[in-house]
Amino acid sequence: MSELPDYIKSLADAIDDRRQWLEESEVPKLKDDLRVFQTSYSVLYNAFLKKGLVNEDPYKQEAKVREIQAPDTSNFPEGEKMEKLSVRFSDFDNQLDFLVNFYQYNVEFFTMDRIKRILGLIKFIDWTHFSPNSVSINTYYAVDFTRQVRGYLDPLSLSLINESVCNLSKTTGSVIASLKLLANFDRELYKLNARTAIIEAFPAGETLTSVQIKKRFPALMPGVSYYPDLIEEILKEDYSSGGKELRKAVIKSLTGVEKKDEKETVSEVSFKQHLIEGIQTIGAISHILADVALKLDENSVLLAHKRLSLRQKVARFIKKLFHKEEESVVYDLQYVDHTGNLSVKQVNFSVLRADIDKRIKNLSQFTADKDSTAAKLEALQENQLVTFLEKNIRYLQSLHKTLAAMDDYFKTNVDKDDRSRVKGIKPELSTIKATFIRANQKRCDYTAQKEEAAQFEKLGITTPK
Repeated sequence: MSELPDYIKSLADAIDDRRQWLEESEVPKLKDDLRVFQTSYSVLYNAFLKKGLVNEDPYKQEAKVREIQAPDTSNFPEGEKMEKLSVRFSDFDNQLDFLVNFYQYNVEFFTMDRIKRILGLIKFIDWTHFSPNSVSINTYYAVDFTRQVRGYLDPLSLSLINESVCNLSKTTGSVIASLKLLANFDRELYKLNARTAIIEAFPAGETLTSVQIKKRFPALMPGVSYYPDLIEEILKEDYSSGGKELRKAVIKSLTGVEKKDEKETVSEVSFKQHLIEGIQTIGAISHILADVALKLDENSVLLAHKRLSLRQKVARFIKKLFHKEEESVVYDLQYVDHTGNLSVKQVNFSVLRADIDKRIKNLSQFTADKDSTAAKLEALQENQLVTFLEKNIRYLQSLHKTLAAMDDYFKTNVDKDDRSRVKGIKPELSTIKATFIRANQKRCDYTAQKEEAAQFEKLGITTPK
């Protein structure tokens, strides 16, 4: 067919241009994403080790990785959990280290076989659906271990864990998108080389079949695997009635992405929904904060009326008699900081209470009329929703730390005889912590899907719903 030589030349030029673009843009990005992925997993893995959820693999240093191979994903009896997961999670850590630090990062190195290996490794744990309902046993326990680790961390360490989970989800989508670009390039390069070998081996004008090609393929391309689906694509592109359009599509896939129709554009609502759900999750905490505020007031009064000296009682009486404004109540709260050292922070109780009351008022609107609130949130821009959600997550994280310290302060500083009357807030603290973790997960889901959609858009692929 007369058009074929011209097509092969155009294809070769497009592949060369694509190779250069991938080398300069996508391959460095892939390496950066994988480095973030590895670092984020290391944070979780080291936390699992520190908590004693898995054991250090005694053979870790001796294990020599020569090629990427995803760890075992098969099920196992509950009694073998420690042994199996210790080996698997350690192996995963080793494999990621090899992938990031010892792999060659150039286009030719990323063959289809290696791309499949990396995909298998990245999906060893399903970070994009990081849920206790996962059917993957490795994902299930990774979720469970992360939940246990979160239970004993200080806010700063907890934030690091949450950010790591978020990064793992986000970079998974980004890595997969990059690998798809490399896979498409490798497919077309394979087809170009196979097509050239086939044209040279068979008489011009002869209608070929896959059976003929497969029979002679080992001699045509020694040492190269035979991919029947790619050979079928070559035959359709070169010899079928619709071949011309198929060839155009191949060139377009290598030289640019066709602008999608408006119907195919991914709706922003699907992304916004994660943010809205995160905000509504935080809104539901308003009644818990109201309970906390009431208990704080009772505890503050109890502490204020602890046994006073005669001089203190007279001074307080005189202030009340002449309506003098009482001094601000300031508590010296003790914290264990991220380094494990004890630190003290002064907290003005009146300012704290006023801030909590203001937050209760702001958040209660999200539970008063859910339908109306949801509609108002839908009308906001995504960046406004992100800012609002992140601001409230940070607030709850900080408040949780302050309230935990204040709970200990009241229990320690009231008179011994009154300690049984102190209103503890441990259940409320657990609820607050669970709330900002869930809200942050919604934020992570939004970030991950947004990033994935951007990568799919580069490929001209509609984001899966």
